Formats: sequence, structure tokens, C-alpha cells
Amino acid sequence: MTRCNSRDLAALADMFPDAVATWTALLRLGVPQGLPARKCQPGGGWTRLLTGVYLVTGGSPTRRQMVRAALLRAGPGAALTGLEAAHRHGVRRLPGNSSVHVLVPNARALASQSFMVVERSRRPWSIHLTDGFPMVSVERALVDAARRQQQLDVVRAMLADGLQRGLCTVSSLTDEVAVRRLRGTAIVRTVLSEVDDGVRSVAEAWAHSLVQGSGLPKPAWNVALHTAGGQSLGVMDAWWDDVGLAWEIDSLEFHLTPEGYTRTMRKHSALAAAGVLVVHTVPSQLQRDTAAVLRDLTAAHASAAARPRPPVKATHQ
Repeated sequence: MTRCNSRDLAALADMFPDAVATWTALLRLGVPQGLPARKCQPGGGWTRLLTGVYLVTGGSPTRRQMVRAALLRAGPGAALTGLEAAHRHGVRRLPGNSSVHVLVPNARALASQSFMVVERSRRPWSIHLTDGFPMVSVERALVDAARRQQQLDVVRAMLADGLQRGLCTVSSLTDEVAVRRLRGTAIVRTVLSEVDDGVRSVAEAWAHSLVQGSGLPKPAWNVALHTAGGQSLGVMDAWWDDVGLAWEIDSLEFHLTPEGYTRTMRKHSALAAAGVLVVHTVPSQLQRDTAAVLRDLTAAHASAAARPRPPVKATHQ
């Protein structure tokens, strides 16, 4: 395109992925140097998304176009990280996010602007191409997202979701935090400590904190039970093995699907048939009525200790 006419300009949207173009790329096609600025004026038909990055179809950008713009502005070697990358990896329990977090080499002089959040790093990263976008690993994305959160339960939810969906492991997340040695990972380390004890959800984390200061013996978390004959009784949220007491946190909100809740109800019937004493608690009680929860647990523990332990086998998950 050595010269531009109206037909050439109309074809630009098909020349660039997601109709997002940089000033440099436009100049290489022969677009006059001052044209982008004129086209971004009211009624001009284009939208300036970031410095030197334009939406050549005009209007408000889609999320995908914002991501494309941020990566183009960030330059070669940049990658998505944080909430955007975690979402594209498949993590779903994430807080609302209007920004696009990009990782760039430490030597690159680039500032955050508008919806683009820039983070520079000396440590190299591996690139995962998903739907045409370069991204860091799910572990790095989650840790970067968690470092920017101030609410413990938000971090618990996102890490638990990544683990439950099999997108990462406790070991891979712990390695990510240990290798990078970044500031701002105190909340991440707290959650990983809970996870290392077996906690796998926000509600279980509340339960974990409650038991720690209760005076009750420390239970095991997420333990699989089987009858003496080998029949599976399911996985308990918490388990006091010495007395054979189980604790279940019952709520649709803290299971991935309604089908998961149905399976939980069936599990409770099987546990009762096997003689296992189970304390049932809903998550709201763990926040609003902890004294009552502790009374229930203490009484149940005493009752379980006063009778023969049921003949079940426990296995850590």
C-alpha cells in the first residue's frame, strides 16, 4: 500500500488480527504519518486504544481487542500474566478484572497506561500460546494475580479453583513462589500453607483457621475413607482419625457443580451406614456463628471418642 485511498483504509481491518494495528505497522503499509491521529478524532472512524495502537474499525473494543492492543504495545517477547492469563488457562473463580496485565523484559522502558498494567521481570518465562496470545504458565499467572490482591478469601478461591480443575499442583505453585522470591507474596504463602495441610476450598480454609485456635486435636484435611471391605466412602473435608469423626462443609456454592452436591449427599448416606459420625456445617456458619460450630465439633468429638472407632480406613489425598 504505497498510497492510501478510502478503499485501502476500509481493507485495513482485514490486514490486522482483531483489527488492531500499531502506528509503525500502519506506516509500513504506506499510511500517511498523520492519518492515525486524524482518524481518531470525533467522527474519524478509528479508536486509539493505547499509545501508538489503534482499533481501525472504531467503536469500543472487545476484551480480545484490548488484550491484542496491550500485547502489541508491550512489544516482542511480552506475555499475558495475572488474572487475564489465569482466566485463559481455565481458572474461573477470579475477581472482576478490567485491566490487562502484561509481563515484559526488565530492560524495556514501558509504563502502565489505561487498561494495560506493565510488570517488568529479570527472570525469563516460558511462553504458552493460547488462542493466538502468548501467556506465562498458569502457576506464574496465578501468583502474579494473587500478589495484587488484598483479600485472603479471593486468593484462596483462585488458587483452590486452579488446583481443583487440575491446572496446577501444590508443588508447582510452591516452586513458583520459592523460585521467584517476589515481594507481596505473604498472602500467597499463607494460602499455600493451608493447601499444604490439605485445604482445597475457601470454606475449608475458614474451617482450618477455626480449628487451629479451638483446642481440638488437629484433623487431617481431604482424606479418603474406605470400609474394611474396600468400598469407597468418599473424601472428607476434615477427619479426626483417632476417634473416627468426619467434618463436612455442605454448600452448593463451594462445589464446582450441582452434580457434585448430589454426590456429597449420597456420600453422607454411605458414611452413616458405615457408622461414621459426621458433623455438617454450612459456610455461613463459619463466618457468622463460630461459637456454635465449635460447640458442635467439641460435642461430636467427645461422642465419637466415647464409642468404638468405626472400622474404616483413611488415606490422605
